[in-house]
Amino acid sequence: MLRSMKDLAHYAVGATDGAVGKVRDFFFDDASWVIRYLVVDTGSWLSGRKVLISPMSVRQADWAARLLPVAITKAQVESSPDIDTHKPVSRQHEMDYLGYYGYPYYWDGMGLWGEGLYPYPLLVNSRGTGPEATERERAQAADARAREASHQDDDPHLRSCQAVIGYHLHASDGDIGHVAGMLVDESTWAIRYLVVDTSNWWMGHQVLVAPQWVSSVDWADMSVTVGLARQAIQDAPPYDGTEALNRQQETDLHAHHQRPVYWGSGGA
Repeated sequence: MLRSMKDLAHYAVGATDGAVGKVRDFFFDDASWVIRYLVVDTGSWLSGRKVLISPMSVRQADWAARLLPVAITKAQVESSPDIDTHKPVSRQHEMDYLGYYGYPYYWDGMGLWGEGLYPYPLLVNSRGTGPEATERERAQAADARAREASHQDDDPHLRSCQAVIGYHLHASDGDIGHVAGMLVDESTWAIRYLVVDTSNWWMGHQVLVAPQWVSSVDWADMSVTVGLARQAIQDAPPYDGTEALNRQQETDLHAHHQRPVYWGSGGA
């Protein structure tokens, strides 16, 4: 099911032994359009410190209570690597963070989450360095350390979801509106659609645009360009944010734009 990013941005986060805080923002990977971290405001508990929580920590959400349970303790959160959420998060910071929790690197593999589609909490081992480690485990550990070294200076492509709200949307033949929200897949944490407000053109009309249809993003100019004509967007099925989007509506949207669906063999 798809969830509104604006709605999720107010959910409470609960550790195994108590409340952590509330979600204030998300960092998404602008290469794959997947949410990699929840930015959680800890309030008075940690003097307003903001911490990152990976979707790999999240368990079954309580949608009625607007609660995201996480399989970590408050002590783990308190002692987690300190990251300034107002500055770009480096790949080295990510490696320190994921290593602290024992999570695999999501960029190792062809799936949305490393080797898989879902952010399952696959714990990494001790990297096979103990005296009981086999020769194969030592070789695997050495390979993992080599991969770590090669990725330390990578650009992690992390962007704030909140910062993208309000970006101008350009069609292939002119301006069309602005980004008003995002719809997130609750299972994979992939951003499936940008909610586009075209009220400056069509009296409050909202439509959906999939990230796969985005041809470029100008972060300095705060604009998103899609490979769709204005008329095609205008004639697309309207989006009603008061109701949950169903699969038939998604199918109709993709058929209208003659684009493959993301859940089929032809989808990204």
